[in-house]
Amino acid sequence: MQSPLQTQTAATDPKSVKVNLTTGAGVDIEWRDGHVSHYSFIFLRDACPCAMCCEEREKSGREPGEPPKLAPGALPMFKPSAKPVSAEGIGKYAIKFMWNDNHDLGLYSWKYLREVCPCASCKESVKSAG
Repeated sequence: MQSPLQTQTAATDPKSVKVNLTTGAGVDIEWRDGHVSHYSFIFLRDACPCAMCCEEREKSGREPGEPPKLAPGALPMFKPSAKPVSAEGIGKYAIKFMWNDNHDLGLYSWKYLREVCPCASCKESVKSAG
């Protein structure tokens, strides 16, 4: 059976999108199939879909949204929390952020956001499918 995420369907078409820039609460998406997703800005920054971030995640064995691992014995350096300075819609298929670390290369398609939904039921369905 083909995954509903393979084609543009109610599962990958947002009904409403709220980007909470001023409160810093993250992004809330209600999908046309009734599912609701919440993404913290830190999760989104760690899930950046640009080629550079994907390559870095692949080399370090991280999943999208998973924070970078510290090298053994390394002390954590202070780094401001990831926050977008701005957000803009890209056509009808994606959203783009300008982050406070000046990174702005990632186009977060609705399909990609649904695939990396961090809610418990989506994580569980990924586990049972794999």
